[in-house]
Amino acid sequence: MPPQFVFEMHDVTKMYGDKVVLQDISLSFFYGAKIGIVGENGSGKSTLLKIMAGLDKDIQGTATLGKGMSVKYIAQEPVLDLDKTVRENLRMAMKPVHDLVDRFNAISDRMGDPQAGDDMDALLEEMGHLQEKIDACDGWEVERLMDIASDALVLPPDDSPVRQLSGGERRRVALCMALLEKPDLLLLDEPTNHLDAETVQWLEAALRDYPGTVIIVTHDRYFLDNITRWILELENARGLPFEGNYSSWLQQKAELLRIAEKKESQRQRTLARELDWIRMSHQARNQKNQARINAYEQLAGQTVMDAASETIIQIAPGPRLGEKVLTFAGVSKSFADGDGNPLNLLTDCSFDVPRGAIVGVIGPNGTGKTTMLRLIVSQEKPDAGTVTIGPSVVLSYVDQHRDALDDSKTIFEEITDGADRIELGSASMMSRSYVAR
Repeated sequence: MPPQFVFEMHDVTKMYGDKVVLQDISLSFFYGAKIGIVGENGSGKSTLLKIMAGLDKDIQGTATLGKGMSVKYIAQEPVLDLDKTVRENLRMAMKPVHDLVDRFNAISDRMGDPQAGDDMDALLEEMGHLQEKIDACDGWEVERLMDIASDALVLPPDDSPVRQLSGGERRRVALCMALLEKPDLLLLDEPTNHLDAETVQWLEAALRDYPGTVIIVTHDRYFLDNITRWILELENARGLPFEGNYSSWLQQKAELLRIAEKKESQRQRTLARELDWIRMSHQARNQKNQARINAYEQLAGQTVMDAASETIIQIAPGPRLGEKVLTFAGVSKSFADGDGNPLNLLTDCSFDVPRGAIVGVIGPNGTGKTTMLRLIVSQEKPDAGTVTIGPSVVLSYVDQHRDALDDSKTIFEEITDGADRIELGSASMMSRSYVAR
């Protein structure tokens, strides 16, 4: 029977330089719980997962995985062996099981050796232990289990090189590996990124029925609503647990804010009244009233819950567009699969995008959505047909892996390229003011 807690944290504090990201976090996570972590960007959600995964040990306090428990962390950008095929990556996830079976078979061969007589009792005992472990994880059926999981997550063909997969296909492979490993603690950072709707629906069902503990960081509120039974909110470097799913958390949070606003209104009225007394009453100069003055100063210095600050993304208007914006004319594009055979993503694709259009591109993973965007910005060339961009069109492209970002630069350097002023359409403003907003 698993222990009550799969993971415990006591007085955990995490800092980046002088910035406190997490402060005095003390939490215990029940075995089998389904938990969503919410909070503003930069509040420490991914950091918390990395601490629990054992990847970030530069902390104060203690973070302890339960004895005998296993943990698996799926980052926003899954780590796979790009030089191996899909099946080879899956086998890496099942290596501990393969090792058990290989050892069992090696002992079986050893027992067939006439010279193994003196070691027979020890070999039989070890074989018995191995048999129990293999039976417990269906180790004899490991290849069939990989087939079932691959079909359920609609993975690309087994021999497909991972390097050629789309972002969504890579994430499906990583999720499949995690589910095959069956860790006691499964940590998922933005698991629905790059997944199509059908795969998200399957993943919801798989995680609801998952026997171990699942902790999820995601901006997909519907995903949280359908899976989680607890919400952990990170705010002002603190962690506050709420029982219930995302919708329940919203209701509880709204009530807490209402109470906080009521208390703040009362505090402001008291401050105004006391300030009038201090300004107008000669009694305020009386030493015996110093206690009242001290009380006012203490009340004025109290910190209250700040309203969540809004992050405003300003996109300056570009030059006026002409009638021609984007045209695909007979565009075809294919890539070679693992066997060198052509995989057709686009065939004789033709369309026009009019001025002012807002277009969403949908479709299952691996059907060419990202390839289409890369064709538009000339990162890929069509095998046939033409892609025409209007003469007044200015293109910007944010790819799913953020490859355009330079990890060695600061945020300020990346946005401004070190310039004192930044151009916003036809206007300009001080770079530091823009970045601060």
